Amino acid sequence: MELKNTAVLVTGGASGLGEATAAHLAAQGAKVAVLDIQDEKAAAVAQRIGGIAVHCDVTDPASAENAIAKAREAHGVARILVNCAGGAVGKRVVGKNGPMALEDFTKVVNLNLFGSFNMTRLAAAEMIAADPLGEERGLVLFTTSVAAYEGQVGQASYSAAKGALASLTIQLAREFSQFGVRVMAIAPGIFLTPLLYTAPPEVQESLATSIPFPQRLGKPEEFADLVGHIAANPYLNGEVIRLDGAVRLAPR
Repeated sequence: MELKNTAVLVTGGASGLGEATAAHLAAQGAKVAVLDIQDEKAAAVAQRIGGIAVHCDVTDPASAENAIAKAREAHGVARILVNCAGGAVGKRVVGKNGPMALEDFTKVVNLNLFGSFNMTRLAAAEMIAADPLGEERGLVLFTTSVAAYEGQVGQASYSAAKGALASLTIQLAREFSQFGVRVMAIAPGIFLTPLLYTAPPEVQESLATSIPFPQRLGKPEEFADLVGHIAANPYLNGEVIRLDGAVRLAPR
């Protein structure tokens, strides 16, 4: 898909992988809407890249509908949705104080899985109704994780949510194929995101040494580069691409 003048939605676009993706796609000429609940940060990113910032709680149907409508008013129907909004809280299913609270599990699943699905169902409906751009109408991209395959101790909710997104990728690619809408996913490994920025240098170094090659933390810009390639290559569909330097997560 040609990125120049193409309307794009990036959830979680105020920081980390989403911010890098928004900047990369805007640099290629895309009209980017930065969707996030961090309004000030989103506005700063949007100003820097020449896009727009829109408040969006991906887990709230009304908020998501309103955000997509505002982005449409500014840029037209979005042809690319990049789901980067997400997060996790490490907690054992059965810890020292007994079983994990159910709400601790559902909160993480709600953000990572239900939030991505909520945005996808709304954005895809508009893509499907739009005129084709060449041989396709749109692209939906999920951010899953290597934790979908090698979930570590304490990652039950996160692994479950990211694993579900990995499974959903081929299912939706098949369902949307008749409309010319592609569905892809990227499974990042250990990346230098805002969470790791605050970690002590020795922790970052320890994590980096677990990665075969390159033996360093992933850069958000490398994630963004892959998003750009997926958008440009119409034969990529229904697949989860690991972006991890060949790392395989240890149990702990």
